[in-house]
Amino acid sequence: MARFILLSCVLCLCIPFSAGAEPVSVPAVREQFHLYLLVGQSNMAGRGTVEQQDAAPHPRVLMLSKAEQWVPAADPMHFDKPAAGVGLGKTFGTLVAESQPGITVGLIPCAVGGSPMDVWQPGAFYSATQCYPWDDAMRRAHAALKVGVLKGILWHQGESDCKPELAAAYGTKLQDLVRRLRAELKAAEVPFVLGQMGLFPEVPWSPAARQVDAAHRALPQALPLAAYVSAEGLKHKGDKIHFDSAALRELGRRYYTAYRTLVPLK
Repeated sequence: MARFILLSCVLCLCIPFSAGAEPVSVPAVREQFHLYLLVGQSNMAGRGTVEQQDAAPHPRVLMLSKAEQWVPAADPMHFDKPAAGVGLGKTFGTLVAESQPGITVGLIPCAVGGSPMDVWQPGAFYSATQCYPWDDAMRRAHAALKVGVLKGILWHQGESDCKPELAAAYGTKLQDLVRRLRAELKAAEVPFVLGQMGLFPEVPWSPAARQVDAAHRALPQALPLAAYVSAEGLKHKGDKIHFDSAALRELGRRYYTAYRTLVPLK
């Protein structure tokens, strides 16, 4: 036990950023390694300022690194842009692990800042980050599924579709995305949790933004095992679009609460 505690302390000191993490072993029993896919755009990737609590790993929460190795989960988990910082995934994963002592959580970060819905489909290239959001996410997810079991899909996206020419079709595209994810990953009964875009008092929503939010709200009625998470009362980091660190930690807690409405503790 003393050796384990010492190792945890060393990890806390030596991994202020996830890029420095060393690969670790995953559970030998596949069913004890619970995987969660993190997809969407920048507010899923996270743009919050990293503090000590965000860089300190939990002994049973891992993440799939850019190199597709399992390492202790620490923010920033994403690598889509240099601005990647605190996201909601680590808080969510920690709550899942603490609620189930017999399992290890594996987070699969795949969000891409700025990505509109239209690039989340097979073969679509997103020039802003020189990547293929859907293809890259599916490659990483399939790599993870070799050693674990998918238990949830977390989505936060929509800001890039808040345009008159895109918003009207957003709901249809969102439902198609969920169906494709579940089909591709053989995850028909895996919960899908999505969060509300930033609802900041000083930033009035356009009619297009209200359409996108309506599509988010409607998803749980349109598809099974889906939940919507409110962003009411959460603050931005000063740029009027990205949640700050405290808000993202709270959003992680809200995602966990919503997830538990779909998969109650036994």
